[in-house]
Amino acid sequence: MSVRSQDVSCPLCEHPHTFPFWEDKQRRYARCERCRLIFVEPGYRLDAAAEKAIYDRHENRVDDAGYRRFLSRLAAPLVERLRPGSTGLDFGCGPGPALAAMLYEAGFATTTYDPYYADYPERLAQCYDFVTCTEAIEHFYQPGREWRQLLAMLAPGGWLGLMTKLARDQAAFANWHYKQDPTHVSFFSRDTFLWLAARDGLGIEFIGADVILLHKPESV
Repeated sequence: MSVRSQDVSCPLCEHPHTFPFWEDKQRRYARCERCRLIFVEPGYRLDAAAEKAIYDRHENRVDDAGYRRFLSRLAAPLVERLRPGSTGLDFGCGPGPALAAMLYEAGFATTTYDPYYADYPERLAQCYDFVTCTEAIEHFYQPGREWRQLLAMLAPGGWLGLMTKLARDQAAFANWHYKQDPTHVSFFSRDTFLWLAARDGLGIEFIGADVILLHKPESV
């Protein structure tokens, strides 16, 4: 049974005030009044086994040219901003860590982490010059926790590179294909990322329709 939106705190910023945003035959969605995150209400989330079963059907191979072209929308602008010798981590790499391979080929040593396919928690305790998260942040049930983790791993002066489709208004959301994936539960908008950047003192750039680059200052 779903919890009423007004009783659900935002899973990103923990603001207590959220409101019903959309409902269809499959799920109910709420939106945070403060950070503007749209999220699936807790009663409609998949369990871990059902979630992984869907991920196991993905066919994102390291050597797939089309998949590499897709990931290059993030890789290319990120590489332009990295210092020589930078090292990084691809968070939520999935079963085919193509982005890590692409960055390694560009001269940047990149390790991986994924709770299902590369579960090496010791890698989360290290600092990196860059962290990437492509088509994964929308899967986070507790995005506030993961956001803090991503920033904690980022060294001063480092870059956080994200790829996710951006939510717009309610009319666009109604027919948005992105919400049809049952593993997609957290939907960020430009306003959400701008709010996070302002709160956490990050520089931010939006590139194209779905790439977000955030820069951690050299010193706080």
